[in-house]
Amino acid sequence: MKYCQGPPPLLLSLLLLTTWQAWSRQLHYSVREEAKHGTFVGRIAQDLGLELAELVPRLFRVASKDRGDLLEVNLQNGILFVNSRIDREELCGQSAECSIHLEVIVDRPLQVFHVEVEVRDINDNPPAFPAPQKNLFISETRALDSRFPLEGASDADVGTNALLTYRLNPSEYFSLEVPTTDEQVKPLELVLKKSLDRELASEFPLVVKATDEGKPELTGTLELHITVLDVNDNAPVFDKAVYQAKLVEHARNGSLVIRLNASDLDEGSNSQILYSFAADVSSKTEATFHIDPVSGEIKVSGKIDFEETKLWKIQVEAVDKGSPPMFGHCTVLIEVLDINDNAPELVVTTLSLSVREDAPLGTVIALISVTDPDSTVNRQVTCSLTSHVPFKLVSTFKNYYSLVLDSALDRETKAEYKVVVTARDGGSPSLWASASVSVEVADVNDNAPVFAQPEYTVFVKENNPPGAHIFTVSAVDADAQENALVSYSLVERRVGERALSSYVSVHAESGKVYALQPLDHEELELLQFQVSARDAGVPALGSNVTLQVFVLDENDNVPELLPLRVVGAGGAVREPVPRSVSSGHVVLKVRAVDADSGYNAWLSYELQSWAGGERSPFSVGLYTGEISTTRALDDADAPRQRLLVLVRDHGEPALTATATVLVSLVESNQEPKASSRALEGTASSDPSLVDVNMYLIIAICSVSSLLVLTLVLYTALRCSALPIEGACGPGKPMLVCSSALGSWSYSQQRRQKTCSGEGRSNTDLMAFSPNVPPGSGSGDSGVQNGIFENVSTVILECISSKCANVFLPVGKLSLLGRSEGLHWEIQGISKDQI
Repeated sequence: MKYCQGPPPLLLSLLLLTTWQAWSRQLHYSVREEAKHGTFVGRIAQDLGLELAELVPRLFRVASKDRGDLLEVNLQNGILFVNSRIDREELCGQSAECSIHLEVIVDRPLQVFHVEVEVRDINDNPPAFPAPQKNLFISETRALDSRFPLEGASDADVGTNALLTYRLNPSEYFSLEVPTTDEQVKPLELVLKKSLDRELASEFPLVVKATDEGKPELTGTLELHITVLDVNDNAPVFDKAVYQAKLVEHARNGSLVIRLNASDLDEGSNSQILYSFAADVSSKTEATFHIDPVSGEIKVSGKIDFEETKLWKIQVEAVDKGSPPMFGHCTVLIEVLDINDNAPELVVTTLSLSVREDAPLGTVIALISVTDPDSTVNRQVTCSLTSHVPFKLVSTFKNYYSLVLDSALDRETKAEYKVVVTARDGGSPSLWASASVSVEVADVNDNAPVFAQPEYTVFVKENNPPGAHIFTVSAVDADAQENALVSYSLVERRVGERALSSYVSVHAESGKVYALQPLDHEELELLQFQVSARDAGVPALGSNVTLQVFVLDENDNVPELLPLRVVGAGGAVREPVPRSVSSGHVVLKVRAVDADSGYNAWLSYELQSWAGGERSPFSVGLYTGEISTTRALDDADAPRQRLLVLVRDHGEPALTATATVLVSLVESNQEPKASSRALEGTASSDPSLVDVNMYLIIAICSVSSLLVLTLVLYTALRCSALPIEGACGPGKPMLVCSSALGSWSYSQQRRQKTCSGEGRSNTDLMAFSPNVPPGSGSGDSGVQNGIFENVSTVILECISSKCANVFLPVGKLSLLGRSEGLHWEIQGISKDQI
């Protein structure tokens, strides 16, 4: 009798072809177990459509969760070969199907293929009986056709290699009956064919040979030693030849499995029965179950594990107390019922340490495999991810999943994700397991450096030392590492006839801005330029910031006297004055200019007498420079008066210049002649020259008036065309002031019109609108200690210009009086703050 055979090779090929068509991205190969190292399995690269030259650059690799060292791929020719010994019985036991699952992974782009390598069985295991010898005691009165069960042999191979045939050496008393395929649960049976006679033969040595159907055939033998017993001629008989029971795994020790029952037709001690396991049961059976010798109850005495053994097959004997004793036999089949006692197992294979934040959707992050050794619904597993993560699970093959990118990443928002994969089975109660995958987001240069504000205003005093630090720019880049490494540079341009880099420089790393040469307020009042900040990414990103450097004036220019009418020897001015003039007569007006601005350009005039202690009949206007008589002249006054006019600015320290005026006191009848000499510097008194000078003066005044009128009209038209907000259009912020007294001291400072959105132009104001960044007044010498230090400069400008109002970013500064000193207030700011 033969065991059931597997499907024929042709049917197996059709099944493999159908599987290949269903899983287009899978390969199936087969290899014999115990194949030698280097045995060809398949051209895996060619079958997957991969070029041999791509295998190394694309990081071709093979992974297996079973035994990754059994098979290997030659990267030179793309052939899958046997790498180490494959023992099918060690790998799969007696499972009918045995295969090695491989995951083939290639990068750039990432592809994952599944390969099934079937391990074919060879006949390398002979049949083996549980014990090499067995003793049987048979009563001589045993009836013909009596049957004696024998434990069959087992073969570790599968298929035809495990199909066994049995033969008994020739005997006229016994024959061997092998169960058919449908009766595989029944044991081998030794059948008595001829009545025994102890007096003729008391012992029978027999040999049972088991042969498999492999090529070549392998055999195993069992030696039977039969002893013929006398007298007790009725053996115990069980109610059933085969008992079946079901037992839940992890049943507690002492749990009843089944109760057996046998009877004996004899009487007395020959009918008293004792139960026991057959002598050839395994030690594992004896450790797991216990049979009560009197009651026949089988109980649990060890661990019951469905995942270890699903069906127990136990041979039980019943022996009477006769002499000689007689035996009865039965088979007990115990089916173990599964409970959900195994949580799913997760294996995570991470493909890369980090993922670029610009990685495309669908990028595979990790491979995940799930197993559950339970059965039916207890092994049906579902997987899920933690919520609110930009990833998802994609099923690739059976219980294999890929963790892929599902939405865009942004490292600046979140630099690392901890993804928890949870696998839950379908048991009741459900069991679960989880695995954590840390995904680091790699930075991409997608953020340009950013300045705190688009424009900064810097105040620097002129005549600074070369290389002075005037300001520090700082930009922040939200990226990381070299993508956040910021370097600074100037945006080169021309400043007049010179390059910007001849005035300032910026340190590439710190962003410190330095003045390369002393700055001159009279030459350059405002230096406006841009600093560029660029990161070290590829490609580099950058942004610019505008710096407005106002050069603040210092008192470094001495007042300069304008040429007067007639200059005599030694630079003295000669001026004739009639003795008949009254008090307050204007003799001459001394004019001076100062190249500085503001308070440093506000000039005052003083008259110093050359005669010691004598009071001069002349005086000079403090701010006008007009020399006039203080009283009527008389004969006691010297005919020649030498006046020394001291011109002083209001800088710290003050700078001065002097002018010498020689006044000649003449009689009234000599005035025209003296005046003529003073004006022309010659002795000529031709009246035609006087007329020509008069016409020239009238022409100059007319042209000047026309020019002033044109400028006023142009300013009014430009301001009236602007929006009501009062902006005068783009242009660098300048200090603007007009004098209400008409005696403004000349300054070479550049001016610009100013407008007010509240109505017509105000001729009596000074507007000052620096853009001082918040917080830049401290810790940076280039800002000149904030806006309030510049308020003093504006006040001095206004004082020298005799303005009534100053508008600042913090309020309106009003000069309230001049008679008893200067008083001011700023709307919203107290005097103490200034």
